[in-house]
Amino acid sequence: MRVGTETCLTTVAAQTDACSTPFYTLTEVSQHCTPQDCWLIIHGKVYDVTSWIPRHPGGSLIHVRSGEDCSYLFDAYHPLSARLFLESFYIGELRQSAAGAEIVQYKDDAAKGQFYDILRRRVEKFFRGNEINPRTSLAWCLKAVLIVGCWIVSFYGTFFGLQSFMASALCACMLGLSMGEAGVSIMHDVNHGSGLTDRSARYALGMGMDLIGVSSFLWRQQHVVGHHTHTNLETDPDIRASEQDVRRVAPHHQRRWYHKYQHIYLGVLYGLLVVKAVLVDDFKALADGAIGPLRLARMTNLETAVFWGCKALYIAYFIALPVLRSHHSVVALLALWLISEVVAGWMFAFLFQVAHVTGDVQFPKTKEGKVDMGWAAGQVATTADFSHGSWFWTHFSGGLNYQVVHHLFPNICHTHYPAIAPIVVDTCREFGVPYKVFPSFLSAMSAHFQHLKAMGAPSLIPSFSSLG
Repeated sequence: MRVGTETCLTTVAAQTDACSTPFYTLTEVSQHCTPQDCWLIIHGKVYDVTSWIPRHPGGSLIHVRSGEDCSYLFDAYHPLSARLFLESFYIGELRQSAAGAEIVQYKDDAAKGQFYDILRRRVEKFFRGNEINPRTSLAWCLKAVLIVGCWIVSFYGTFFGLQSFMASALCACMLGLSMGEAGVSIMHDVNHGSGLTDRSARYALGMGMDLIGVSSFLWRQQHVVGHHTHTNLETDPDIRASEQDVRRVAPHHQRRWYHKYQHIYLGVLYGLLVVKAVLVDDFKALADGAIGPLRLARMTNLETAVFWGCKALYIAYFIALPVLRSHHSVVALLALWLISEVVAGWMFAFLFQVAHVTGDVQFPKTKEGKVDMGWAAGQVATTADFSHGSWFWTHFSGGLNYQVVHHLFPNICHTHYPAIAPIVVDTCREFGVPYKVFPSFLSAMSAHFQHLKAMGAPSLIPSFSSLG
């Protein structure tokens, strides 16, 4: 009788506790989507982090996903100890019926679930034991100064400093490389929350992306929120494709007759990536309120001012000033502008495409919003590295040759990737998580174009085994 009484009391207590826990729908949480009223969903729990925003070390990254699910972003950007601190902001639970297709849920099985926790502990131990700040390094700061200096000098040389068009064209190539380097080595880091320790300085430097014409706000939405959370899924905005798109890079994309030539023409069209982003994509995303399947967060007043102010400044210094002050003709200036933009476009496209668009990586399918693998294991499965151990490629690519490391630890400065890559590789091997590394950039490029050819073939059903 006593056992029955205790069981009954336990059941009543559990029911009372359950009744006292607030439950929220996705719609209710989505109403709290500004820095002044910011709720987040993390692994089925709801948190009100509004009071923490002014003190958040990562700055504005805390509200890039406000009012929505940010489970995997939270895991990737925070040490394990942050989980306990997060509980002080807990306000309730997400209704189970609300977790539908709008929230992608990765499988969290015992083996692969432990994989990421153990990996993070090992990497955190490395930085603590060696007394290294994971967010920055002296090498990164010196590199940033050099890149900005090259950008300024090559801009002046392209439009004002040289009389010969051919000399100016060579300088325009350097300007394109400088813009590309600024993108992959500086702005990629700072917009991920690394590079500098001061959050205001990071935000200011991140606006350098706006000064080369591409919105940093929209890039953070597409890349940080969309791509890093949904890598190579149907919901990944980086591989989105319309029914009539000129490219087919994933098995779920519609195939058209002209795709059988995409491995030829895309190499040329990649050069227009930045031009398209500057003149079309940013404005279309703002008008649509979305980037492909990704709904945009609401812009703050500061972000709105930065978007329009920097668009105007870009037109003023990059187009109007040369037209008014350069000795080159308008036709020559247009050619120089295109040369610099195409070089930057090729650099961005090739360095990012070889990481996620080859036959050696996976394009997982979702079923009712669920993925049959753990998130961290999924990052490794959908990503490939190249040229491990190469000092040149690490610095030239801004660490994108260690793309797997970047996806698992996106807020660690890229100059630290070579040091922690062996930890990641060894842990992947221990847990049976396949890790793909191409021996060189050329082999990665070859795999990318072979994949484009396979995706465009009329009757070929591509496999995702190694191309050897």
